[in-house]
Amino acid sequence: MVSVTTVRCAVPSAGHGDILDITKNVAEAVAGSGLESGVATIFVTGSTAGLTTIEYEPGLVHDLTAAFERLYPRAIEYRHHEKWGDDNGHSHVRASMLGPSLAVPFVDASLTLGTWQQIILVDFDTRPRSREYVVQMMGEPDAANRG
Repeated sequence: MVSVTTVRCAVPSAGHGDILDITKNVAEAVAGSGLESGVATIFVTGSTAGLTTIEYEPGLVHDLTAAFERLYPRAIEYRHHEKWGDDNGHSHVRASMLGPSLAVPFVDASLTLGTWQQIILVDFDTRPRSREYVVQMMGEPDAANRG
């Protein structure tokens, strides 16, 4: 029998491309789900943040930030600015290229990430805030939770 469990999480962000390691929170959600094996889908709410996996270390965080600036610079005009009179057109473009969701399998209530692979949330918006994301797990209950 397949079960579904959903956990809502929030993390403080400085915005402006802040790269946040959310691996521990996602792993805790999976471990506390009562599910043994399945898939965890992580989804960030909002249109100016995205999710992916990287080796979360200062050099790569810097490289990723620099790559986003080269590919989708802040200092050019975006039509989005005309529509809403704001300054975050680049935020929307960057987030859409990264994507709002990520699926990670889990086995024995543990994420199947590689040793040097962490789940990151990248907040591209132009202001600090609390960023919300959802971890929805679908899978087989562990032996203690089987009917």
